[in-house]
Amino acid sequence: MPAPATSTAQAPANSRSRVLVASLIGTTIEFYDFYIYATAAVLVFPSLFFPNSDPTTALLSSFAVFGAAMVARPIGAIVFGHLGDRLGRKGTLVASLLTMGIATFLIGMLPTYEQAGWIATALLVLMRLAQGFALGGEWSGAALVATENAPKNKRALYGTFPQLGAPLGFIIGNGLFLIIGALLPSSAGADPSQPSEAFLSWGWRIPFLFSAVMVVIGLWVRMRLVEAPVFSKTREAGLVRKLPLATVFRSHWKQLVLGTFFMLATYVLFYLMTTFSLSYGRTATDAAVPGLGYSYTTFVLMMIFGVLFFAAFTLISGPLADKYGRRATLIWVTAAILVFGLVWVPLIGMGTLGVVLWLVLGFTLMGMTFGPMGALLPELFPTSVRYTGSGISYNVSSILGAAVAPFIAVALWEAGDGSPWLVGVYLSSMALLTLVSLLIGKETKDIALDEGETPAGNDATDRDGSPAATAAR
Repeated sequence: MPAPATSTAQAPANSRSRVLVASLIGTTIEFYDFYIYATAAVLVFPSLFFPNSDPTTALLSSFAVFGAAMVARPIGAIVFGHLGDRLGRKGTLVASLLTMGIATFLIGMLPTYEQAGWIATALLVLMRLAQGFALGGEWSGAALVATENAPKNKRALYGTFPQLGAPLGFIIGNGLFLIIGALLPSSAGADPSQPSEAFLSWGWRIPFLFSAVMVVIGLWVRMRLVEAPVFSKTREAGLVRKLPLATVFRSHWKQLVLGTFFMLATYVLFYLMTTFSLSYGRTATDAAVPGLGYSYTTFVLMMIFGVLFFAAFTLISGPLADKYGRRATLIWVTAAILVFGLVWVPLIGMGTLGVVLWLVLGFTLMGMTFGPMGALLPELFPTSVRYTGSGISYNVSSILGAAVAPFIAVALWEAGDGSPWLVGVYLSSMALLTLVSLLIGKETKDIALDEGETPAGNDATDRDGSPAATAAR
């Protein structure tokens, strides 16, 4: 009997360029949106939305709203993961991108505390939660588009493209802030490290409003995708789970725990290098809690230089993880992160050259640890629960790592009387936890993404026969 028209064999395939562009552009937009908030959280939000606090308290309050999005991310991972595992990757990815874009655009329209009081702050929190909710479903979907459409021996390489959105989003977002800051400089006699009145009044809104243009481009690219054969095969075989979340927690809880700790050091390093470093670098040397004393423009340019290494080594990490394995590559990189955390003070003590080297090393390690995650986390789970499982691991780690990292870093910075040595020790401690989890885990590069599926409802067999269960043994 001939195969039905909907058979996987007859299904159109995504071209390599379509897969890579669709996985890259979405995460670039998502990370752009997150970065512009992170920059505004340091630069303008303390004075615009928390004006009645002292500078440190205002900064912490701004970071609290920043961290609130991390709490919303696992919820987004559950909701979008459920939809992605039941209905498909394409529509879910479109929905997550649209949610993120609307929330970001609306931040650019918000009244300030001076205009609306606590309502302005509450609306900022609400939009930030919406951003986190959307990003909770974005990453895993983009990673699945890349890896489920990739040749088996190139999954890590393909998986680096959604990861590449992080450095590209950083460069675009911060580059736009730099351009606006240059066009709206502080008036004569004002502190050049602080934003001008025009910037505080309306200039900061431009990057948030500009996100609408990027979202339209991203939606156009993603609407042209078709479902990957791996998912289509699972759906046609009747293997779609009614409640993917229940299956994940019942049959793949070990992979959830391991995946969460695999990402821990990555998240802590990520937010220390992109958020804490901006606060530390811009704070005056004679402040109550002293920093490095660079102007905003100078330090952001130094960061962008470091992020170029982030982008380059994200791509380099893919072929290495394909050749040597995800686990082996990440063990060595995580050990290097542990050492890096212990040498912060000697590096920074070398002056500007040392600070640049600190940024370059940090972002290089960030690329090397972030790149392989695009393949590793999806490979931990079978197709029927892959969106849910990888998304929960990735985003729960955001709470343990990113949500609390700014708070812990600021507290340790104060405890060190302006020296970041305790912040470096904190990074090394988190790297140690990730290193232990990698030593416990198993290699996943040789797993076939469509193997080991069992009929829906037979979770006892799924627990024993899935690629995720096999990888965890």
